[in-house]
Amino acid sequence: MNPRSQGRHGTARGFTLVELLVVFALLALLVGLVPIAFGRLHESAQYRDTVRAVLTDMRAARQLAQSQGTETRFAVHLPSRTFGVVGGARHEVPEPLALHAVMAAEEAGADGGLSIRFLPRGGASGGSVDIVRPSGSGVRLRVDWFTGRVEQEAIAP
Repeated sequence: MNPRSQGRHGTARGFTLVELLVVFALLALLVGLVPIAFGRLHESAQYRDTVRAVLTDMRAARQLAQSQGTETRFAVHLPSRTFGVVGGARHEVPEPLALHAVMAAEEAGADGGLSIRFLPRGGASGGSVDIVRPSGSGVRLRVDWFTGRVEQEAIAP
């Protein structure tokens, strides 16, 4: 082979087989990790959206009761995994998340529905809604019966 055809300094241009194998190994590792990271990101987004929606609806029910001077109910239907302000839009809890509710016995319906009644003067029937991740961690949204305030606390696995 003519030395002048190998380049200016006498070396051949291009990639070695080892360099190509390293690049392919890194690409394979990246392709293998992306679905795992995407799944965690998706579950985390569903969890945050659900917590935000429950908290917003509870606070909206309290606000409606106080501003309109009438009782307003926030309802949870455990068999269908739905929640919302009675008379308003219903929201569904995504499948990987668990939904638990504790409410006054007189607020339980025959169809498995539970509700928290918000009163015009600020009180409520009280109760709590738990949203739990598959890992066991989650949040408890608690309604104080005396003030009607909605508070959240972490649930450890």
